[in-house]
Amino acid sequence: MTASTAHSRDLGDELRRLRETCMGLAGNKMAEKLGWDPSKVSTVENGRARASEVDLIQYLSMCGKDIDFINDFKRRYQYAFEEYRVQVSDNLRTMVLAESTAITLMSYDAMTMPGLTQSPEYADAIYRMTGLVTEERIPNLVQYRIERQAILRRHDRPTCVFYVHEHALELQAGSAEVMEDQYARLLFNTHIIRIVPKDAPIVASSFVLWEFEKARSLVFSETIHANVFVEDPGAIARTRLIFDRLDQLALSAEQSRSKLAEYVSPPREDFDDSGPHLAY
Repeated sequence: MTASTAHSRDLGDELRRLRETCMGLAGNKMAEKLGWDPSKVSTVENGRARASEVDLIQYLSMCGKDIDFINDFKRRYQYAFEEYRVQVSDNLRTMVLAESTAITLMSYDAMTMPGLTQSPEYADAIYRMTGLVTEERIPNLVQYRIERQAILRRHDRPTCVFYVHEHALELQAGSAEVMEDQYARLLFNTHIIRIVPKDAPIVASSFVLWEFEKARSLVFSETIHANVFVEDPGAIARTRLIFDRLDQLALSAEQSRSKLAEYVSPPREDFDDSGPHLAY
């Protein structure tokens, strides 16, 4: 059986949702209509087996999809099992599905606070600072980011460690009040925050390592132009080495708490337009 990828699991989940919404059938009933073994429907919908072109046409036609939809899905499915995958930056389904099914999450951020710890006001300010998204889209993007944070409140939440470079703490996004609230959020989560001191090298802008119970680990990097997913074992091993190095460079959890407390109190000056700004 072909090893699944984040993208194959995403597209498989899309097939499952089409079956449920368009057909209202259980997997075994769909298999019956297609003349497939029930296990085939399960493995395809879970992204654990590559469906052939004929399989996709049969499945999607059964769901009532026209030729344009089928051709678009086949195009997206063509590279579903590749170890390196690039998606446009506003396509967040694969990322959210991977994030929500991970059992371990490690991230590194050098320029901004981790997305899963951002306040709505801070996230809004970051989007406005980049100037790369239209103002009308910002509220939806902020809402989407805040909704993702629900995974940290689940009873089965992933084990998380967020490495945050001190440069990210110094970057002003919004008013002094916005920054102070953001520092307080990190301070509240110091059990999962590790501060990398400002004199430590910046190894990259940001990246995430997700580990799963029954799937290969995945490295994710988000840029202004594209989202990059990497499941190559060599790249995963190199990323783990980087996190080992970050673990050595970073302050301990208690030291990180003390460092964050320095930013919360005494009150920091209102930077207005004089502070550093986000650059790409």
